[in-house]
Amino acid sequence: MASLRMGRAWGVGVALLLAGSAALAEPNEATPATRAAQQQVTATLPLGDRADFEDAQRGLIAPLPSGVIAGSSGAAPVWDLKPYEFLKAPEPAATVNPSLWRQAQLNLNNGLFKVAERVYQLRGFDIANITIVEGDSGLIVTDATLTTQSAKAALDLYYQHRPKKPVLALIYTHSHADHFGGAGGLISEADAASGKVKVIAPEGFMEHAVAENVIAGNAMSRRAQFQFGTSLPVSERGQVDAGLGKALANGKLSLIAPNDVIKQPYETRVIDGVEIEFHLVPGSEAPAEMISYYPQFKVLNMAEDTTHNMHNLYTIRGAAIRDGRLWSKYIGEALDRYGDRTEVVIAQHHWPVWGRERVAAYLKKQRDLYKFIHDQSVRLLNHGLTATEIAERLKLPPTLANEFATRGYYGSLSHNAKAVYQFYLGWYDANPADLNPLPRAEEAKKEIDYMGGAAAVLQRARDDYQAGQYRWVATIASRLVFADPSNKEARALGADALEQLGYQAEAATWRNAYLLAAQELRHGVPKAAPGANTANAELLKGISIDLAFDFLAVRLNAAKAEGKHIVVNWTFTEPKQTFVMTLENSALSHLAGKLSDNADVSVTLSRATFDAISLKQRTFLGAVATGDLWISGNPLKLRELFALFDDFSADFEVVEPVKASVQ
Repeated sequence: MASLRMGRAWGVGVALLLAGSAALAEPNEATPATRAAQQQVTATLPLGDRADFEDAQRGLIAPLPSGVIAGSSGAAPVWDLKPYEFLKAPEPAATVNPSLWRQAQLNLNNGLFKVAERVYQLRGFDIANITIVEGDSGLIVTDATLTTQSAKAALDLYYQHRPKKPVLALIYTHSHADHFGGAGGLISEADAASGKVKVIAPEGFMEHAVAENVIAGNAMSRRAQFQFGTSLPVSERGQVDAGLGKALANGKLSLIAPNDVIKQPYETRVIDGVEIEFHLVPGSEAPAEMISYYPQFKVLNMAEDTTHNMHNLYTIRGAAIRDGRLWSKYIGEALDRYGDRTEVVIAQHHWPVWGRERVAAYLKKQRDLYKFIHDQSVRLLNHGLTATEIAERLKLPPTLANEFATRGYYGSLSHNAKAVYQFYLGWYDANPADLNPLPRAEEAKKEIDYMGGAAAVLQRARDDYQAGQYRWVATIASRLVFADPSNKEARALGADALEQLGYQAEAATWRNAYLLAAQELRHGVPKAAPGANTANAELLKGISIDLAFDFLAVRLNAAKAEGKHIVVNWTFTEPKQTFVMTLENSALSHLAGKLSDNADVSVTLSRATFDAISLKQRTFLGAVATGDLWISGNPLKLRELFALFDDFSADFEVVEPVKASVQ
């Protein structure tokens, strides 16, 4: 998954208007060109194949009651599947790609499922699954969903139908928030700290669990709104799915640190009479990840390395590129080591695959999917093709293209091919004309001027829209908007084109991005757009002081800091650590284990006090007054330093020039 993202307006449209607008424009119908594109999808895919539907419903014990997880008193539900009832229609809506419609129907399955003897899954409580293995006296739980409320609701449903044994172990498969955020709904921090509950994670888990959501967390969170369509209404003309699952739950995030770390490529644990072999797969779907095999039950848990769709080598919310070659290699290793003794393969998204032959066939195609994308993209880049040219040319072979489990509902062949290019060659396509282009707004103004002005461009773009050339119309309308954001006709035409692209998109992530972009072109950026609060208490306590200081450094406004030189000594009483921080040359650096004899100011405090100040729950002055912080030297230098840090806007513009004055 994902970036940490909290908040969801379930089934409710955004009601913010551009200045001067009288009412919200309704989404358009599917155009004849879009209807024709949907019919082509129907004609080329075996949409009548019901095998996945049988697997997704197999072993159902009980659904999530009413499909709802209630919020706190007066608050919106944490999770609500009722708005998705439209997906039960016998035929896909013309405004949804028929292949995505099928995936959205499958992801609507929810409840407690029996996978194998003593192995259960809770699916459809959030975007990710919870897996429960029954030990001799307690439960071994794998992953925790995104929120404590969704995790607790899942465990409650399990207890309604199975013996109420205690949770003895919690396993994190990897470092993405939708797999650890609900931990507090399953176990307590005290039980983890005491070792009463084993909390097992792959090496590097804590570092990566928090780092991804901090340094570039604000930008990732805003971009994640487009990936998941968090501001879109749930409807056949809005959000229908997220590819990996329905959506992200809206609730409280927690992070309980592991007390048992898997460090070797293969390690075996016996927990409450259950043998588990862990296989580290770092750098695949997550920088810290592991799969697990249960020999007693012949169950292989592939974490998030194999799911019922093409995953992301590049996620459009923004993250480090993933190595498709390595990803494929890990799947091949799992197939070789466990394939001939696996009766069911599960993952922490979607539904299982049963039967040794079907398991092997599934793993082979997942392995070959990522190897194909990697190898063929590299082949073409070595012929001199650019990322865009590779993405346009690359097509999956029929043996992969006709498998629903390799279709691009979450990742896409297009942006994954570009990811391979970026992984090896970066953003530059080697043409010096592209080495130092003008900024977007300046370039757009020149382009529109060269084309004869906005009126002429709009007329030609409208003709292209009528001809169904939505990709180009979206591009040229974007140029018009960046040249003049107040051009209402350009905004409307761009929104119309993006909307049709969204209706046609097979990838849920692309659909969500297109439709949210259309909404923001029509109505502006929601002032209270749901997004992650990456600086929350649960994440902060998992961040090292070193990383917390690095985050301060990326907030430093270089222009304001120009010519300033400030040295601060930091002494932390709990944990006992010292740092010297230096501002000079408009850069903020620090050294651990050091104190300077020439510091302008020295600060002594606990980590908890520092976190409270970082969250703006307390002030330096207030902490001094309560005796929780001591300052020696010139306190004005500390005030001067902290006045140089930017606060990031969670709702910056994406489909038009950023309005904020950024120095």
